[in-house]
Amino acid sequence: MEPRGTATRHFAEQACRTAGFEPDVRFETADLQAHVRYIESGLAVGLLPGLMWGRGDMAASAHSLTPAAHRTVFTAARRTSRHDSAIGAVRDALEHAAQELGVMAGTAPSVRG
Repeated sequence: MEPRGTATRHFAEQACRTAGFEPDVRFETADLQAHVRYIESGLAVGLLPGLMWGRGDMAASAHSLTPAAHRTVFTAARRTSRHDSAIGAVRDALEHAAQELGVMAGTAPSVRG
């Protein structure tokens, strides 16, 4: 798993608890390539982000989480800046990327203004 105190670690621990068990963490690293190597070598199981599976050379099998995982991404801006065209462009780009990823993952993102 990721090191303690990271959002990814918290997510993974909560996913395990939702599935009904407390994780037995033997390896900690923020390096996802190391996670992959531990998993491929049979030394560990782990939770990897979906984008890691797009590489095509993964020598491991993937199983979906039940219930399915989701992520909330939000932006914040000063009230005086909320109509700034650059901020709007970034938000539009994020929304577009979320929609594209939603299609890839088979889900629809929830986008609020």
